[in-house]
Amino acid sequence: MRFEVAFGRLDEQALLTVESAEPLTAKQAIEASGILERFPEIDLSANKIGIFGKAAKLDALLAEGDRVEIYRPLIADPKEARKKRAAEGKTMRKGGGEKK
Repeated sequence: MRFEVAFGRLDEQALLTVESAEPLTAKQAIEASGILERFPEIDLSANKIGIFGKAAKLDALLAEGDRVEIYRPLIADPKEARKKRAAEGKTMRKGGGEKK
């Protein structure tokens, strides 16, 4: 069976392949990939993970071809950022254009 493990930061990204004769959990695939040694800042007790963009738990059993993604913590809380923009009187329009 083949799985992928992905992680990225601003200056470097990695997509590593893991092969196993049997199904693995997300945590087992992450550990087998060697990504924890390559990116020591990853803390599986703090970083969230997902499988193909959907939130997942470390004990999730992977299917053939699954990609486990390790997410970085958010720099800013999206709700707080929206509140700040609203307080400053800025508006957002669909498509990112300026309000006319």
